[in-house]
This record gives sequence, structure tokens and C-alpha cells, in this order.
Amino acid sequence: MEEPIIQLRGITKVYRVGVETIHALRELDLDIHRNEFVAIMGSSGSGKSTLMNMLGCLDRPTSGEYRLGSRLVSSMKPDELALIRNVDIGFVFQSFELLPRQTALENVELPLMYSATAGGFRARRARAAAALERVGLGNRMDHRPNQLSGGQKQRVAIARAILSNPKILMADEPTGNLDTATTGEILALFTQLHREGQTIIIVTHENDVAAHCRRVVRLRDGRILSDLPAEEDPEVASHVAGAREAQAARLAAAGAAA
Repeated sequence: MEEPIIQLRGITKVYRVGVETIHALRELDLDIHRNEFVAIMGSSGSGKSTLMNMLGCLDRPTSGEYRLGSRLVSSMKPDELALIRNVDIGFVFQSFELLPRQTALENVELPLMYSATAGGFRARRARAAAALERVGLGNRMDHRPNQLSGGQKQRVAIARAILSNPKILMADEPTGNLDTATTGEILALFTQLHREGQTIIIVTHENDVAAHCRRVVRLRDGRILSDLPAEEDPEVASHVAGAREAQAARLAAAGAAA
């Protein structure tokens, strides 16, 4: 079998708040392979946000090893981690994190402003425009965030996240601010990206969101409680059939429209 794109071994994260010691992650082992679609779930305080920060190279473990492909990132320096975040990992957040005075195109283009290999103005604009076309917003490039719906804002955020063709797309509660219909549209977009080969990790507390994924990892008290295919997770399984049917219907509708 191909080597995991993500490999965690004995990951522990300890925070000290005054005299109190908080064990956010405890001797955690986890492998994620290329083109997996994984939901990370758990109640508040389970460690899922800490794990997300660790996987996204926003934080480093107190002990243990994190390998991204062949690279040992758990011992990298801050500037090396910043380069990993800029090139290898795309982030999508619940609150979109868009600059209000910038157009959709300018928001998507922003990461390229800090890249030495992004090329000139025209090259950056072309890449940003292509990313927006990919998420179905080719006709909204000149709109600012206040002119976009919640779902459109999240599509802009996804376009920005996939701009550099990252190895991993990480989404933290990406549908938390969206209504049910728009949530379905965004999850359909994630599903399409997964079909195209993208590795995706979603942190969520919603079983119907996790049902769109292929694997569900549940945390409790900083440890992995279960790691199962979505259709075998007791709490997610009842939502899977509906999620797959909705995905099939949207793909069929998209094909008919084309």
C-alpha cells in the first residue's frame, strides 16, 4: 500500500494554564492516505480542534512525530511550517475569512502575493480566475463579500484554499454558518473535489455532514475513540444513504445542465 500522506505517531499536546495542566492530545496515532475524505468528530474538549491545528501545521506537538509525506514536520522551524501551510495545505473556515473591501478575485489571489513562484500580475489573476471558475463562481469575480450569499462566500474561500493545488484540504466546520440547502451545495463541491483526487479533512460535530465523507475519526479526551468507514459509524450510518442520494442527484442535475 502507498505510504500515508499524513502519519502521526505518539502525538501528545500539553497546555499549561497557570498551575493547571491540560492534556489536549494523548499518545495519538493516525494515518491518512492520499485522496481520503475524512471527518474528525468529537464533543467540545475532545481534542479535535487541537488535532486540526496540528495537522494544519498551526501548532506543534509536545511529543511524538508528525510526518507529511516523507517530511518530519513536527520538528520544523516556524518559517518552514509557514512554507508547508502556504504550499501543501489549503484551509477553509466556518467564518470564510474574506477581506470585505476586496473582490472575490482579489480575495482568492491574496495567497499568491506572498509566493515567490506565483509569477506576475497577469499570471496571478489567471490562476485566481481559474480557481473561481472551478467552484462555479466565474460570474461573481468582481463581487465583494457583502454582495455574495453565504454559500458563495464559502465557495470563494474554497477557491482560495485550492489555488495552489494543495496536497491536503482542511475544513473547520465549513457549513456551520450555512442553511441546509446551501450546506448541501458546499458538501457537493467537496465531494466533487474528492472525486478529482483531493485529500480532504473536515472537522465537524454534525453527523449529516460527516455522512458525506468516507471515513469518520471520533475523538474523546484527546484519544481516538473510533476510526470507521462512514457507513459503519453508529451515529453517522443512518445519514449516509441520504447523503449519497443527494450527491448523485446533484451530479445528475449538473450533468443535465451541461
